[in-house]
Amino acid sequence: MTTIGMLHHRKDPTTVLKSFAFAAVAKAEGVSFFYFSPGTVNFINRSIRGLIYENGNWQERIMPFPDVIYNAGSPEKLAESKEIIERLKSDIPFTTHSIGNKWSVNHRLKEAKEFSNYLIPSEIVRDTESFFKFLMAFNKVVFKPIDGRKGQGILFISKVNHLYEIRRNTMNEQMTKQQLYHLIQKHLSTGRFIMQPYIQSVTKSGQVFDFRLHVQKNGKGEWVITTIYPRVAPKGSIIANINNGGFTNYLGPFLQQEFKEEAYNIQRMLEHFTLSLAHHLDEIQMTQFGEVIDEIGIDIGLDENEKIWIYEVNWRPGCPPAFYLELDVVRNTIHYAKYLAENYKSIQQKINQFKREKIEQKGKIPIIAITGSAGKTTSKAFLASILSKRWNVFESKDYWNTTEHTKKHAAAINETHDAVVLEYGMAYKGVITEHCEILQPSMSIVTNIGLAHVGNFDDDIRKVAQAKSELIHGMDQQGVLVLNKDDKNSRFLETKNFKGQIITIGIQKIADYRAYDIKYAETGMSFKIKLQGQEVSLFIPILGEHHVYNALNAIAIADKLGFSPMEIKAGLIFRKPPRRLTIYNCRDNITVIDDTVHSHPQGVKAALDVLSTIGKGRKIAIIGQMRELGNLREREYRKVGDYVSQLGIDLLITYGFRTEEMGMQAKANGFNAKNIYHFTDKEKLHALLQSIVKKDDTILVKGASKTNMFDTVKFLDETYR
Repeated sequence: MTTIGMLHHRKDPTTVLKSFAFAAVAKAEGVSFFYFSPGTVNFINRSIRGLIYENGNWQERIMPFPDVIYNAGSPEKLAESKEIIERLKSDIPFTTHSIGNKWSVNHRLKEAKEFSNYLIPSEIVRDTESFFKFLMAFNKVVFKPIDGRKGQGILFISKVNHLYEIRRNTMNEQMTKQQLYHLIQKHLSTGRFIMQPYIQSVTKSGQVFDFRLHVQKNGKGEWVITTIYPRVAPKGSIIANINNGGFTNYLGPFLQQEFKEEAYNIQRMLEHFTLSLAHHLDEIQMTQFGEVIDEIGIDIGLDENEKIWIYEVNWRPGCPPAFYLELDVVRNTIHYAKYLAENYKSIQQKINQFKREKIEQKGKIPIIAITGSAGKTTSKAFLASILSKRWNVFESKDYWNTTEHTKKHAAAINETHDAVVLEYGMAYKGVITEHCEILQPSMSIVTNIGLAHVGNFDDDIRKVAQAKSELIHGMDQQGVLVLNKDDKNSRFLETKNFKGQIITIGIQKIADYRAYDIKYAETGMSFKIKLQGQEVSLFIPILGEHHVYNALNAIAIADKLGFSPMEIKAGLIFRKPPRRLTIYNCRDNITVIDDTVHSHPQGVKAALDVLSTIGKGRKIAIIGQMRELGNLREREYRKVGDYVSQLGIDLLITYGFRTEEMGMQAKANGFNAKNIYHFTDKEKLHALLQSIVKKDDTILVKGASKTNMFDTVKFLDETYR
C-alpha cells in the first residue's frame, strides 16, 4: 500500500480545509494517508509524528517515512524549515514543486516563442519614473504586488486627459500626476510591484470576466484538464477573482451566450491551450530544476479579437468552487502520488534524457551587429531592450565599439546567452572587417552614412560608405541586413552581391517598416507603424524624430526574430543611453537639454530640431566643435549656421576652434548679431550664461565628449537646481 504524507506549515489539520477531503479520498482509493508539519520529522529513526483521520477525528501516530509527499503548505512559511524539507526531498519524491511567483513564471514563459505571444508584457516597477514611462506607452495599466494573491492590492490606472483614473475593486477616484506620483511612491516603499498593460475581457452586458484553467497530472503521469470555468466580476468591479465578489458560471452555457456559433471552437482552443501550456511549463521545470510539476491554475482573458492573454499562472491553484470538483482535484492528486511513488526512478531518467536533448537542440544564436555614422548606441539599446523581454541577451556596453572591445565580447559570450547585440565602430578602412573576423554577425544594421570621420576618408562620403560596407561583406551572406531607405548616402553601400534578405526602414519613403503620424509627446516620441498586419501605436521615451529611425532598426530585427507587437511595444520603453537628449528640469521653469556624447552635422541638426520643438520660452543653442570633418568643416559649419537661422533660435553660442563660422553664417542670414556669442574659454562661457539665462529658457548643450561640453550641463544644473 502506498503511503502519502501531506506536508503543511500548520500543525492543526482542522485549519486546512482540504486535509479532510484528502483523508476521505485516500481511504476510498486504498491509500495510507497522514498529515504532518516539519517539526515532527525524526531523521534518526526515519519516522514522523503524524496525524491520521480515524472515527471522525485526527489521531496522532508515529508513522514511517511516506513513499511520497504532497507539499501543500505556504512556501514562505515552510522556508523557515528549509533544511528539514531539503533533507526530505533528497530521500522522498515530492508531488508539488514551486514554479515561482508572478514575475519568475512570466520570465519562464518568455523562453518559448509559441507562448510568449500570449504574455502581457510585465515590468518590475523600479521607480516612479519607469512607471510613468510605461503608462505613457500603454495609457491603461495594471499595478500589482509581485507576490500578491486573490486579487489583493491591484490598482487599475488610466490616463484621462490631464488626470489619472485609479480603480481598486469597486472604488474609483481621479488624481493629478503629483497625487499619483505620491501614491506609487508609497506603494513601492512597502514591497515589490509589477506593471502590465490593462487588457480586459468584457461580456456583452459590460461585465469583466476571465477564465480559470485548472490542469493536473493523473494516475498515468499524464496532464488532464480538471475544469475550465469563467469567473465574472460583480457590477462595477474590474476584478473577477472569487475572493473579490466575483462569481463562476458553467463553461458551455457561458460560451454559447457570449460567442454563439464560435462557442465550440473557443472551447477547443481553451482546452488545447491549457494542455500545451502545462506541457511547456513541465519541460521548463525539468530543464532548469530537474523536477516535474503536477498541477497548475491558469488565469486568462480573451480580447475583442478572441486572442488569449495570460493573466497569471499559479502552481497552488486551490480547489474549484464546487464540491464535486474538489473531490476530482484530490482524486487526481492521490492517483498521481501513487504513480510518482511507483515510477520515481524512471521519471528521473526521463528528466535527464530530456535535459540532454534540450542542450543538443540549442543551435546557433543570432549575432546582431550595428554600424553607421549616427544612432548605433541608441539602436543597440532599443534592440537589446526588446529582445530581453524574452531572452538572455549579451549587449555590448554603451560606446564599447572598437575591435579590442569586440575581442572582449567574444570571450564573454557563453551558452547562457540567447542573442548578442553589438556596436561595430570604425574610423578607418579595414576596421569593420576585423570586427567581423572576431565575431561574424548573422544579422546587421547600417543606421546611415554621414560625415562622422569623413576627414579620414579624403572628405569623400562614398569612401565612408565603402568602409561601412565591410559589415555587409563580412556578415553571414545568407543573413538579414537592415538599411535606412530615407538616408540618401546609403545608396552608396555595396549590397549588389549580398545574397541574404535586405529589410528597409523609413519615414519619408515607402519601406518595409515605415513610421507615420510622428508626434512629440510629454517625455518622448509617439508614432504608428503597420506590424504583423495591424496598426500599432508606439512610444519611445527619448526626444527627436531621428530616434524614431533608431527604434525602427530595432523593430525590424525583433519582428524578424518572431517577437510580438506587445513585446516590441514594451521593449521600446528602454534604458536610454546617458547624455543623449537628456532633459534637466531646473528652477524657474528652465529646461536644459543634454546631448554631449557625439557631435556631427546630422546630430547637431537633429538636436536643434528638438530644441525648436519643445522650447517653451527663449531657445538657446550652445554648440561645440565637431571633429574629423577634414576639409568639409567650414562648409558643414556654415550649413549649421543656415539651419539655426531657419529654426527661429533666439540665442546662438558656439564653443571651440573655428566654431564662430556657424555664428557668422547665421548673421549673414539675418540672425541678430547681438544674440550671437563665441568662446574658446569655458569659464567665460559659463559667466555669460550666469548673466543672461532667465525664467522659462530652454537651453540645448550639444558637443562631442572630447570637447567636455558636459561641464556646461553640470554648471547649468548646479546653478539653477
